[in-house]
Amino acid sequence: MPSLILSYVCGHLVPLLLAVSVIFFWSGHNQPGGGFIGGLLAAEAVLMIVIAQGVDAARRRMPLQPGTLVAVGFLTAAAAGLPGLILGEPFFSGQWTELTLPLLGAKIPLGTPLLFDTGVYLLVIGATLSIAFTFGEK
Repeated sequence: MPSLILSYVCGHLVPLLLAVSVIFFWSGHNQPGGGFIGGLLAAEAVLMIVIAQGVDAARRRMPLQPGTLVAVGFLTAAAAGLPGLILGEPFFSGQWTELTLPLLGAKIPLGTPLLFDTGVYLLVIGATLSIAFTFGEK
């Protein structure tokens, strides 16, 4: 039976957890742990919905199912190694470029570690939710 109080609290905490997840991801994408910790926080946001409203409600609110997130995350993380190979360097060697924002003139460094961490982020969300949904449905 869904809890009214917990459902109300989730309505406010889920967006906050997702925002903190993105902050952890972005601040750590050039350091160890950014994608993993951010992915766990994002999965926690969905798990709060599972606790408050059930697995079916959480599945309906997700744009991609956990299995799809795992596959996309794995392919994204693996694709991060290809630019090094294409340039004749070892697999997973870091490649960097800069993105200049037109109106602000700010330069944002982008590299293959960000692509790898994006894959890890999606993979962790998908794997965690896949396990949690399996337990929640039993």
